[in-house]
Amino acid sequence: MVKKIWYTQFYILLFLANILLFSCEDDQDKILPKKRTLIESVYTSITIQPDSLYQVYSAVSGIIDKILVEEGDLVKKEEQLISIINNTPKLNTKNAQLSLNLAQKNYSGNAAILMSIQDEINAAKLKYKNDSINYFRQKNLWNQNIGSKIEYDTKELNYQLSKNNLQLLQSKYNRTKNELQTTLKQAQNNYQSSLINTKDFIIKSKINGKVYAINKNQGEIVNSMEPLASLGSETLFIIEMLVDEVDIVKVTKNQKVILTLDAYNDSVFTGKVSKILPKKDKRNQTFIVEALFDKQPKVLYPGLSGEANIVITKKDSVLTIPKNYLINGNQVKTQNGLITVKPGLQNLEFIEILSGINENTYIYKPEE
Repeated sequence: MVKKIWYTQFYILLFLANILLFSCEDDQDKILPKKRTLIESVYTSITIQPDSLYQVYSAVSGIIDKILVEEGDLVKKEEQLISIINNTPKLNTKNAQLSLNLAQKNYSGNAAILMSIQDEINAAKLKYKNDSINYFRQKNLWNQNIGSKIEYDTKELNYQLSKNNLQLLQSKYNRTKNELQTTLKQAQNNYQSSLINTKDFIIKSKINGKVYAINKNQGEIVNSMEPLASLGSETLFIIEMLVDEVDIVKVTKNQKVILTLDAYNDSVFTGKVSKILPKKDKRNQTFIVEALFDKQPKVLYPGLSGEANIVITKKDSVLTIPKNYLINGNQVKTQNGLITVKPGLQNLEFIEILSGINENTYIYKPEE
């Protein structure tokens, strides 16, 4: 009898313990919705880059003669950076200058071709004048039946030949003048072009800024395909963000950016979206979005990395629940079973509930 009572008490205690255990589990999984400030944002990785950063290329091939700056130097616009050796452009310039001198002499010098033709024209004019006088004199005589037909025809023929020769020489003069002018202009253009090519062997800075990298050494061969150096702004830096294509439509200019940099541990910085580049990188399906610091750190270097959140929407005092309590995207589990709710704004942790439950509605975490 005593043994039976003991077994009965044991089962009662075990039953109560199970109830208590399940009750505790229910209490742990049961929560009330809370009102809080909810921020929807787009997460992105970031890289810090100087403003106006560009790669320095050579317009011509050659050998580096001198590197006139060092990494970290501050430079002014048009300041010389690198000089390159190549004798070909210098020879081309000399040849172009010789051609220009010859074209100038041919056009207007003492041995000008036009002067020679002009002398021929002057002689032709005298002959034409003389043959013209003889012809018209003979014509008057012939009209008076004086002189022979052969003499008249000879004078007329000489007159026509002189006239045609003068016209041909004048055409030759005009044609030669145009050809010489064209040749002279071409020679001038070739000479100016050769001078530009010679200047291209001195590479100059395009901006006021800082030398961040020099990729070549003195004596190395260079071409127009390889960058020789990197230059950018000394003071202004850009926050370069990679935004996934599913989020890019939410991003607009002047949106707030909250970011952290690995180099600055737990410091939090803010900025604003300044530019959205419209071209998608097909390799990683992202767009580049640029932002500017509200207050830039004193020390920054190109390539510093970190994380950022672009603030899309912010709402104060909204009813929220943890996202993992939502079932099928629009339902929650309550004491009365599943209730349909209307979700709203959301971030990585919480989601806004617009209708369906209130602050006094207990909800339960769904079973995994």
